[in-house]
Amino acid sequence: MKQPVMKLLLTLAALLCMTSAAVAGEVHLSIAASLKDVVNELSDSFAGKHPGVKFLKNYGGSGSLAKQIENGAPADIFISANLEWMDYLKQKKLVDSAGIGVFTYNTLVFAGSKEKKVATMRDLLKLEKIAIGSPKSVPAGEYAAEAFKKAGIDKQLAKKLVMARDVRECLMYAERGEVDGAFVYRTDAMQARQAKILFTVPQNLYPRVVYPMALTMAGTKNKEAEAFFRYLESGDAKAVLGKYGFPLK
Repeated sequence: MKQPVMKLLLTLAALLCMTSAAVAGEVHLSIAASLKDVVNELSDSFAGKHPGVKFLKNYGGSGSLAKQIENGAPADIFISANLEWMDYLKQKKLVDSAGIGVFTYNTLVFAGSKEKKVATMRDLLKLEKIAIGSPKSVPAGEYAAEAFKKAGIDKQLAKKLVMARDVRECLMYAERGEVDGAFVYRTDAMQARQAKILFTVPQNLYPRVVYPMALTMAGTKNKEAEAFFRYLESGDAKAVLGKYGFPLK
């Protein structure tokens, strides 16, 4: 009798392991760097309610993330800091175009030391070093570059610019005093310890900052990813966005 009982127990244990493996899963996130705090909190909250779900997070410039996805990097959900890079993946048929939504919005500001008497775009001409995200891959940098051009100061600032890999690195330069100031999103500046918002970039100088989100084609086959995507549209997610200063409309 002992052998049949032991065999039954082993069979049940194997079935339990198989069931557990089927329920648990990994969710690969490719997220704009400016959303790091929000998504960290939301993913932790979701994982707390869904034991076994593991999030693998990749934060960076939206353009770099999009290129990584194009080149085969694992990703189930992509949230960009502009429409351009979402459209890029849409054209490549790498995201679920029918399910693209808007996660949140933001505002571009100039942050630095209060000692710097900078209150307008024209005041930037008095500075020596200004950090922006690389416009080729970082939406915040692209927004800043467009603002320079519309303000008519792009040529004067060309040699003053220090390029960063993403908006968080940009803010880090300002926090350390390695630059006179940096163009970042308002929500990033709100988390800064040293740098302060010196002025808000006039909205007429650049397009509104929109964060589109979508499941990748791989993500549409991942139940956990689909569930988390729906969670990002929930009231809980909106509350966390509000906590970090992100506007919902």
